[in-house]
Amino acid sequence: MNIYKALNEITDYIDKHLEEKISYELLAKKLGVNVYTFQRLFTMIAGISLSEYIRKRRLSNAGYDLYDKNMRIIDVAFKYQYDNATSFSRAFEKFHGIKPSSINKETKLKNFPKIVFNENINISSELEYEIITLDKMELYGLSINTNNDKIGKDAPAFYSEFFKKYSSKYGDIKYGMITYDIEREESQKYYCLYDKEIKDFEHISIPSSKWLCFRINSQDPKDIQRISHIFYGEFLPSVKYNLKELPELEYYHDGITDFLVAIY
Repeated sequence: MNIYKALNEITDYIDKHLEEKISYELLAKKLGVNVYTFQRLFTMIAGISLSEYIRKRRLSNAGYDLYDKNMRIIDVAFKYQYDNATSFSRAFEKFHGIKPSSINKETKLKNFPKIVFNENINISSELEYEIITLDKMELYGLSINTNNDKIGKDAPAFYSEFFKKYSSKYGDIKYGMITYDIEREESQKYYCLYDKEIKDFEHISIPSSKWLCFRINSQDPKDIQRISHIFYGEFLPSVKYNLKELPELEYYHDGITDFLVAIY
C-alpha cells in the first residue's frame, strides 16, 4: 500500500464531504488502522491535526460562499457543520481576521488549500525494533506543557533543567514521557520521570502493555527526534500496528535510549 496515495484519496474524500459530518472511523478504515493511530499518523505526516485540517478547509469554503454567493451567515454555519451562527462567526473571524457580517467585495479572505501528498516518496530507512511486554509501571516526576511545534526544543531544555536540579539528589532520570491530547490531536506534555516514589512529584501509572521498542545508541535529543520522525513518517505508515492510547516513553539507561510506543 502506498500510504501517500491513500492519504490523497482521504483528502479527496474530505473535500467532497465538507458539508457533512465526517466519520473518523471511516477515514481510519481506509488505511486499515484504528482512529487513534490514524489521527497520530495524519498529524505527524501532514504537519497539522486532522480536526484542524477539516476546520480550515471548511472555513476556506465558507469564505467563498459568503463572498461570492452572498449566502446568509446562518445557512453557511449549518452547511459546514456548526451548531449555531455565533460559534461559526467566532471561528470565521479567528481564521479570516474579519467578521462574516463585514464581508464585501473589497474583502481579502484566507484560503487553506487541500493537502496533496507526494506519492513518489521512497521509504528507504531501515529501523530495527522488537516487540516487548512491560509490567505495570509506577513512575514519579514533573512535566511541562508543550505542543507539536515546540516539543523539539521544550523537551531537551526541560530535561537539562530537571537534571541539574534533581540528579544529585535522586540520580539519573529514568524516563522521558510524551502525552497526547486526543481532542487536539497533538503532544500535550513532556515528563521527566523516576521509577521510585518521590514525595511532591506527580505519580504516573502506566498499565501493562505490549510496546514497540526501538533502541537508540545515544541519549542525544537530536538522535531521539530523528528516530521519532522516521517512526511516524516511514515505519508506521508501512506496517499495520495499531497504537494504544498510552503515552510515548523514552527509557534512558547505560548511555542509550529505548524509544517505546504502546500497541495492541
